[in-house]
Amino acid sequence: MNTSWRTASLTAMAAAILALTAACGQDHTATPAARNVGATAAVGDYGNPGTGSGAANGYGTDGSQSSASPAPAGKLTVAANPDLGSVLTDGSGHTLYRFDKDTANPPRSNCSGDCAATWPPVPAGDATAGPGVDRAMLGEVTRADGTEQLTIGGWPAYRYAKDAGPGDVNGQGVGGTWFALAPDGKKASLSALPGLSVRKDPELGDIIVDRHGRTVYRFLKDKAWPEPVSNCTGACLEKWPAVAAVEPGDTEGVKKKGLMGFTRPDGVKQMTVNCWPIYTFSGDKAPGDTNGQGVGGTWYAVAPDGKPVGAPVK
Repeated sequence: MNTSWRTASLTAMAAAILALTAACGQDHTATPAARNVGATAAVGDYGNPGTGSGAANGYGTDGSQSSASPAPAGKLTVAANPDLGSVLTDGSGHTLYRFDKDTANPPRSNCSGDCAATWPPVPAGDATAGPGVDRAMLGEVTRADGTEQLTIGGWPAYRYAKDAGPGDVNGQGVGGTWFALAPDGKKASLSALPGLSVRKDPELGDIIVDRHGRTVYRFLKDKAWPEPVSNCTGACLEKWPAVAAVEPGDTEGVKKKGLMGFTRPDGVKQMTVNCWPIYTFSGDKAPGDTNGQGVGGTWYAVAPDGKPVGAPVK
């Protein structure tokens, strides 16, 4: 009788272990929601939204935001766009753009009238540098109407009327002259790297980088078993942005075990390596930087097998 009970107990335990293994090992990678990247306006067209509801407003949603009273810039931050890389956004998360017909040295805006209605200039007055933004990149230029416009790396900054909400990049490529701003004032651009790949760092050895060459990190306070759990939320997530989910086939040199995406409680889809959530660091200013290594004794670069490089052995 006792033997039968022990056999049944062991069988149940084995089944539970298999179930937990499957929960972490199954492919949770979700195909990212469709993004409207780039616009279809003809070359030379400003992409004017027309005269209906929301026309000539700052965000293309209602008539409350006009080019005559543009929304303040607020705290500028860096958004990780899966197609364009690091994109500069205003305090409300709206994408900022630059115009090829402007100049940066000296700063000069050549967008006025109907152009400025479709591409509202961003006021310089209250702009501050948030995580990942170098304050030295921020400046201002006096427009023909006497208002002060924000500049990034010398380039005048604008919003786009057809961007309905935070994260939209509908202005990318309009007329072949409008482009999302990178944090240094350059044009945000695509990367030729896979979603995740391996780079040999001279000090850390083989470490994982994202599609923009940025070092990927692990947080020792996270969990991988039986399901990925991120304990980086709120202000932490602003400093350590979650790496967006990528298809396992869009990786190179990374071990496939536990390579999957999962949906965080806040709705963000995050990638994992060996079931561990992964992040980038806002303090890394350029590809190849490893400024996040060892921060707080809890953040470490990630090896191809998902282990934290240089973390204390427990």
